[in-house]
Amino acid sequence: MYWFDSAYEAVAHFMEMGGDVLWLVAALLFVMWMLIFERAWYLKVGWKKDVARAITIWEGRAERKSWNAHQIRFKLISEARTEITRYLPVIKTLVALCPLLGLLGTVTGMIEVFNVMAVTGGGDAKSMAGGVSRATIPTMAGMIAALSGVFGNTYITQAVQRESEFLQDNLTTDH
Repeated sequence: MYWFDSAYEAVAHFMEMGGDVLWLVAALLFVMWMLIFERAWYLKVGWKKDVARAITIWEGRAERKSWNAHQIRFKLISEARTEITRYLPVIKTLVALCPLLGLLGTVTGMIEVFNVMAVTGGGDAKSMAGGVSRATIPTMAGMIAALSGVFGNTYITQAVQRESEFLQDNLTTDH
């Protein structure tokens, strides 16, 4: 349990050095990755059921060449695509917000530095160091959060594209 205590202390110290904005970055990162994991889970479990349902409905049709049949096929694909792409715009937005929150941390940290400079006359480097860390740590955390989100979002987006094409290919009009 010693490693857990020391890890907790290290994270707590890091969060304290980064200031309040770092907590916002952490919350945003948590929500973003929960949505990414939810989409990955849906692709593994829920999507298979939706594809099977759409194929069953389509294969149950007697004819598949009329205009009405093509509209039903389009509807089945559209409904499935709507479900599989759920939360993707939210994930992309959260990825874009991560560096912006990091920059908010930069601004608030620099305000603290300028405040220390105004109070002390600018000569106390040790007092300014706290503000500088509050300016740089959230920026770094925001960039790392955004990069991790880019990788997760890219994986999910490619899987969504692949699975959407798979469904479209399996709803054939050749019968």
